[in-house]
Amino acid sequence: MARSLKNPKKRKNKGSKKGGGASSSSIPSLPTKVWQPGVDKLEEGEELQCDPSAYNSLHAFHIGWPCLSFDILHDQLGLIRTGFPQTVYCIAGTQAEKAPWNYIGVFKLSKISGKRRDLVPRRHDDDGDGDDDMDSESSSDDEAEGGEGESQPSVLQLHKVAHEGGVNRIRAMAQNPHICASWADTGRVQIWDLSADLNALAESEADVSIGGSTLLSRAPLIKFGGHKDEGYALDWSPLVSGRLLSGDCKNCIYLWEPSSSATWNVDPSPFIGHTASVEDLQWSPTEPDVFASCSVDWTIAIWDARRGKSPAAVIKAHKADVNVISWNRLASCMIASGSDDGTFSIHDLRQLQGDSRVAHFEYHKLPITSIEWSPHEPSTLAVSSADNQLTIWDLSLEKDEEEEAEFKAQIKEKVDVPEDLPPQLLFVHQGQKDVKELHWHGQIPGMLMSTAADGFNILMPSNIENTLPSENS
Repeated sequence: MARSLKNPKKRKNKGSKKGGGASSSSIPSLPTKVWQPGVDKLEEGEELQCDPSAYNSLHAFHIGWPCLSFDILHDQLGLIRTGFPQTVYCIAGTQAEKAPWNYIGVFKLSKISGKRRDLVPRRHDDDGDGDDDMDSESSSDDEAEGGEGESQPSVLQLHKVAHEGGVNRIRAMAQNPHICASWADTGRVQIWDLSADLNALAESEADVSIGGSTLLSRAPLIKFGGHKDEGYALDWSPLVSGRLLSGDCKNCIYLWEPSSSATWNVDPSPFIGHTASVEDLQWSPTEPDVFASCSVDWTIAIWDARRGKSPAAVIKAHKADVNVISWNRLASCMIASGSDDGTFSIHDLRQLQGDSRVAHFEYHKLPITSIEWSPHEPSTLAVSSADNQLTIWDLSLEKDEEEEAEFKAQIKEKVDVPEDLPPQLLFVHQGQKDVKELHWHGQIPGMLMSTAADGFNILMPSNIENTLPSENS
């Protein structure tokens, strides 16, 4: 249940004047050894350095106070975007030193530079013509955006909407991204209309910083105080516009139903089945009345709102608190879960009568703080941990002794590779302290964002391939 940010301190803006909190662009040179947290120790005089060739894009930025939670908003800039520069819209909730200083940050990060990587077609022609076609479409604009390994400063534009208390979790509605819900440490859940802020950001010039210091006062659409304690679990339905779930530390889950575009009815009778705090909630991507929850009681519960207020099934998921879950939207029988003991597991809902766990990983050394399936690859997921790592995994990979030996021979002179890395581990991102939450960008394949005690990172690993959908999908 590792959730709080210890001793939050406001970040001083050391970015460009235009950015109002713009990204840092200095990336050190290639390291000579792969360093594993919890395994290796830094000797006196040694320091960790980032390998710039490992990223197609890497930027760091902050919005003032640390944020426990954020969400990436669906925008109108294109459903699938592969070129650079990129623009991203987000919301985040702060954990300020004093309660009155908290706010919801509505921000636009633009001029995100990087190296283009074309999507890979699912079907390849035997003669290789398909690959040639993809290569011919590759843009040379990447070199103009800073060249190989270089990262140009991005531009941050921020609106601050005053929020009563620290924000435990914040989520935007998929169907109407200007509507968001926030869980406050005061024990109240609120719903906000942020359309004015998003419209102002969309209409602003890309190189002009706006609203960086003004704290805007705006009343929420609704403020619900029915929970008996604060909470962290919150999720909008991807299938029913406006349908919301909120779960608290007293094991209660409440269902919200929209009665109009600006009002909600909250069922006064909660769903109760867990014996301890509800840590996370996820709606089914295919069944509008089905959702999952996880708890400090070590379990995952599957619920059907049509069948009463008790769970339809309960899974003994871990041997410690289950902090986070993610329901795979491309393979809806799969749920991933992350635990306080540093492990994460994959559960197959088709095997609820027996052992539903089909994969289990013990790579991380400290509590799992966030987990999320890729919106573009059904076998890929990202995990963050209190061990200051963000890892990316491809569960379709298996160990290939011959290929591994060939790879080691090629890089023997360049880098010392650890022997015990799981074959499914694709990427390890480090450099942030106390990572709390991560999200994939649904419209920019391969791009992720993470929040931590020392601010945000936005990254695109260079070894993550994303495929174009097949003609029949």
